[in-house]
Amino acid sequence: MPPPVLVPGLGPTRRSPFGDLTPHRYVELLLEEIRELYRADQVPWVVGYSGGKDSTLVAALIWWALASLPPEQRTKTVHVISTDTLVENPLVAAWVGRSLDAMREAAAAAQQLPIEVHRLTPAVEDSFWMCLIGRGYAAPRPKFRWCTERLKIKPSSRFIRSVVAAHGEAILVLGIRKAESAARAKSMARHEKGRVRERLSPNGDLPNSLVYSPIEALTNDEVWILLMQYDNPWGHSHKDLLGLYQGASPDSECPLVVDTTTPSCGDSRFGCWTCTMVSQDKSLKAMIANDEDNVWMRPLLELRNALDIGDDRHLRDCRRSNGTLMLFHGRLVHGPYTQAAREDWLRRLLRAQHQIRTRGPEYVRDLALISLEELHAIRHEWVVVKHEVEDLLPSIYLEETGEPFPGPAVLDGGVGFDADAMAVLREVCDGDESQYQGVRALLGLERRFRTAGRRAGYFEALEKTVTKYMFTDEDDALRYAIAREEIRSGLYDQSGPEPPGAGGDDDNPYGSKERS
Repeated sequence: MPPPVLVPGLGPTRRSPFGDLTPHRYVELLLEEIRELYRADQVPWVVGYSGGKDSTLVAALIWWALASLPPEQRTKTVHVISTDTLVENPLVAAWVGRSLDAMREAAAAAQQLPIEVHRLTPAVEDSFWMCLIGRGYAAPRPKFRWCTERLKIKPSSRFIRSVVAAHGEAILVLGIRKAESAARAKSMARHEKGRVRERLSPNGDLPNSLVYSPIEALTNDEVWILLMQYDNPWGHSHKDLLGLYQGASPDSECPLVVDTTTPSCGDSRFGCWTCTMVSQDKSLKAMIANDEDNVWMRPLLELRNALDIGDDRHLRDCRRSNGTLMLFHGRLVHGPYTQAAREDWLRRLLRAQHQIRTRGPEYVRDLALISLEELHAIRHEWVVVKHEVEDLLPSIYLEETGEPFPGPAVLDGGVGFDADAMAVLREVCDGDESQYQGVRALLGLERRFRTAGRRAGYFEALEKTVTKYMFTDEDDALRYAIAREEIRSGLYDQSGPEPPGAGGDDDNPYGSKERS
């Protein structure tokens, strides 16, 4: 097969940024390199595809190289994997989905290429909403970036490990470039030093896998030049991709650049619409501002901004998830979202989904911001694991969507009492939420050990539960934590009155054994 044909009328008008080579010659050399590496062994390739400009160019280059080989030389499978976090920008997710479908159909039917397409998703227990609404993880922050590992890395790593297990090795083909950032360039340069084969770098995270980055030397502008000058091999328009980036640019401008003085579209970045790792979601905001047809995504932006709150301690438990207290500069380090906060996030999410389905265009009437599988997992986490036997998820679902929840009417939380009985308990506790939650947890603990074959660890679990709920409020917990630290460091005045929780059983029968 000859090299891909240039689209008429889109040739460069000024000096090419590819050094002494024309774009056409540069692609020819790159395709020859890809063919040579492909034929060198029988190690399967795994191509990472996100639908963005870099991964699109890499996938196209691999496609062109394979199509130009005689059928008898197409001897090993190339896996194209795309990880859907389930909270991707809906427009981008739809774009990627259509592209994967076109790729799958074109590879199998039209050109008979050894390309297999895989859409990967996180396990339900690792999904964004299960972690945030179910378990109560606070919205991701630079020092608590729990999302990337669970949503992106684990699904792809699981697939790559399965390929390695079946074939002994795997070669990852990625669209990473040194021009992306100084940190990326430094990381790639470090891995280049460990190369055991030309152009193949070791993968520091996955054993028996190597990394091939065919466009590592290209700039943003050079990527766009190549995409605009060649047709997409599986029929998914590169011009439409340019339009997607253009719509995500604040100034709605995305020119074809051929020198360093022209602004590029390359800095537009797509990702999860829930992302709080950045100060604002510029791409989602621009999509809404640049196209009135995208106004339906406004509830997503509003919910994302609500998650991105600077000080969210009023939404979180003053204790860590294991019930312990931690001090930092004289203040408590807060743990997971409280039960009330988690219920509120669920309401907001279902409300946004209902608004989009009822007010959005026809093509988003079935859009699911959260799956039923995730809702069932969240309900199980709340009722069975956290013993929140009020089982409010079905009623929240009904109130926000107007439809009954498609699940069992009653879910046994392991406490032995139904929601009505717990309402009586709440009334008896007379507004003391900590006391109510403590008694509820003790009932669940007693039920669990009563039906267990062995009661090993019962007293330790009992002590832990009592210690967790022994404070009347956050101020009480803070005073205790400060006193504990003073005791440990020997800073309190031993001639004065004993600080709270300092010693005797009357003050705190569990304080001397509490774990930090």
